[in-house]
Amino acid sequence: LECVPTTLAQQITNELSIPVIGIGAGPNTDAQVLVIYDMLGISPRLPKFSKNFLTETDSVETALKAYAKEVRSGTFPQPEHSFK
Repeated sequence: LECVPTTLAQQITNELSIPVIGIGAGPNTDAQVLVIYDMLGISPRLPKFSKNFLTETDSVETALKAYAKEVRSGTFPQPEHSFK
């Protein structure tokens, strides 16, 4: 689900028996995905639903690990990375 309001994404996730993957759909989908260019800040414009993970580290590998850690812990995405 891309750029779907958080509450709708949660309803869809709850209704379906298959995994639901979100990109800009809030934290309540079964999984999260980001385009690598966006998550590393390489894109000309950072989408609302993305965060530049490379600014907080010194390598691409560490940035990818930080993304995975934040998704697993539930600290990403935050409300500012989602649609209402």
